[in-house]
Amino acid sequence: MAELGEVFSRAVAPVVAHDAARVVGANPATRSGSFSFWHGVEPGLGQAWLQNFFAGADPFPVQDLARCPVPVGVRGEGGGDGDRGSRRRLAAYGVGSELRLLLRDARGVWGSLGLLRAQGGRPFDEQDMIRVAPLAPALLAALRAHVTSSPLVPAVAAPPPGVLIVDDGHAIRATTPHAHAWTRLMRAPWPHLHWIIEPFMAGLARKARAHARDPCATRPLVVGPAASFGRWIAFQAEPLDDGTADVAITVLAATGDQLLPTFCDWYQLTPRERQVLALLRDTMTPKQITRRLGLSAHTVNDHLKAIHRKTGASGRDELLAALTN
Repeated sequence: MAELGEVFSRAVAPVVAHDAARVVGANPATRSGSFSFWHGVEPGLGQAWLQNFFAGADPFPVQDLARCPVPVGVRGEGGGDGDRGSRRRLAAYGVGSELRLLLRDARGVWGSLGLLRAQGGRPFDEQDMIRVAPLAPALLAALRAHVTSSPLVPAVAAPPPGVLIVDDGHAIRATTPHAHAWTRLMRAPWPHLHWIIEPFMAGLARKARAHARDPCATRPLVVGPAASFGRWIAFQAEPLDDGTADVAITVLAATGDQLLPTFCDWYQLTPRERQVLALLRDTMTPKQITRRLGLSAHTVNDHLKAIHRKTGASGRDELLAALTN
């Protein structure tokens, strides 16, 4: 993962010079980032960068950038009053300006590119925005290639579900033994980013509290890809009903209803192919699927062939194993 972060940064540098970079992968199904690549980011700076995002102090909210014809924004040392806290956090680590490019297509938002420049250097400007915008399709294609590069059948055995408790001070105050096993699995791809687990869990806890106050808020569910973790992982967050602000975060192998929407997003299955795959996962035979959807056997077979081609599955057994293991 460290090498991939460097590759992303090196590819972008000739177009827009920068001192640090972060590429985040997300998927429209859950509207949450689930993996990332970092380069040139020290632990303190990385934690401050994540804190801005999870604390709602991000100067580039996804919903705001998504409404822009060209979804890219820059922020310098002289940002507005509402941006002061976020600027102060990054400035403490020598950051002078920030650029953010949203990676999106007709299906939705798939992640973002974030670049930083040090204080004293030339701040990002409109010309940088113009230059970086055309990179979005290539960056998105690289993220998709990463997610779909792993074997369909998980390469790593799944521990039983584990639970972490995050308190109202955003600290992990309790962890079950199985959760320890999951966090070891999560840290493996990022030995240089050992600090990333705590702010990630704190951010997920914030989302759970926001969702409890407003059910229309983003659902606190993150599904991470097998390419990053060795198998698809799900993170679910739920406030405890004990009179405290503590949040229980369950980490488990993503299967069934958790995995299917995300899986279909990354493998670019059409709505009809998603229907066929969902029924196939529910143990229906192709003949039963034709009756349920009112399609011909030939059409269902064509959809199954397309699913196998897009996912690289050798057959039905491998496809079902990918969604149930």
